[in-house]
Amino acid sequence: MIIEHKIVIADVKLVADFQRYILYWRKRFTEQPITDFCSVIRINSTAPFEEQENYFLLCDVLPEDRILREELQKQRLKEILEQQQQERNDTNFHGICIFCNEEFLGNRSVLLNHMAREHAFNIGLPDNIVNCNEFLCTLQKKLDNLQCLYCEKTFRDKNTLKDHMRKKQHRKINPKNREYDRFYVINYLELGKSWEEVQLEDDRELLDHQEDDWSDWEEHPAFAVCLFCEKQAETIEKLYVHMEDAHEFDLLKVKSELGLNFYQQVKLVNFIRRQVHQCRCYGCHVKFKSKADLRTHMEETKHTSLLPDRKTWDQLEYYFPTYENDTLLCTLSDSESDLTAQEQNEDVPIISEDTSKLYALKQSSILNQLLLQECLKN
Repeated sequence: MIIEHKIVIADVKLVADFQRYILYWRKRFTEQPITDFCSVIRINSTAPFEEQENYFLLCDVLPEDRILREELQKQRLKEILEQQQQERNDTNFHGICIFCNEEFLGNRSVLLNHMAREHAFNIGLPDNIVNCNEFLCTLQKKLDNLQCLYCEKTFRDKNTLKDHMRKKQHRKINPKNREYDRFYVINYLELGKSWEEVQLEDDRELLDHQEDDWSDWEEHPAFAVCLFCEKQAETIEKLYVHMEDAHEFDLLKVKSELGLNFYQQVKLVNFIRRQVHQCRCYGCHVKFKSKADLRTHMEETKHTSLLPDRKTWDQLEYYFPTYENDTLLCTLSDSESDLTAQEQNEDVPIISEDTSKLYALKQSSILNQLLLQECLKN
């Protein structure tokens, strides 16, 4: 169009549907002269008249063009939201994990949650993603080409790539790669704005529109995940019932019988999470090939309720969660009595002060005065 017809379209990347855009203006140019819509740009204006050329700029300064772009954006957003809703409700999804080749049927969220939990590969909440199959195919193609998903370097073989992504913690996508933008709904919300620009918007602009009425505030439930399987529950009560019915594990009963305070509950949950993640039975210490085999063994042998000695799991290392954002940890009981129990029953680690200047500390320490007073008394 530039070379043959001298027509320049401004901000082409912001046109949501270029084909519809072109068809619209193709029709309009047959109805009125092009100069009614386009700004005329003359180049070589100092040259003789026969050497001068006119180019025609079509941009959203023209109200008609601006309205057209906004309508195309709204139509694209509507189509994307319909596609997203269809994918959210689809129970016939079939996908394969790009890391372990495990097959998943049902809803796409099962596969995405599996990759986040088992492989620490989180591409976002399933409800924020659209065109999921195409997204997974794009990621699979990169791995097949031995390309790291984060730094996008290419490696000589699959094992080298796996070691690189594990050691460098590159099990995530490159946020700077615009190729992925089309798979996230947030990039369709506002004309010409990417997810970064939307997130960087200053909330102070909203202060003038504050209302005292919070009746429309909706809290999205955070799902807690079972300690032994993939079951998720909206409330901790439902999760407790599930673990007791399906796995014969009563966390509340364990807490009561062992007299666990909040911090000890955290360590116990993290201990069980880690053992299950490593496919190891904490009752008999046997390791299995898969979590399914581990689950079958623990349910048949009743080892879910066979906890090891307190000294095995009541360790400082289990203050750290096995999975990021483990909702179950946030729902554990935290009463005032827990702090007292913590002080009475557990040796709390003390972080010492800087002792790099030990001699100076000794000279200025208040202990010197106390020691002198004690000597005088004696």
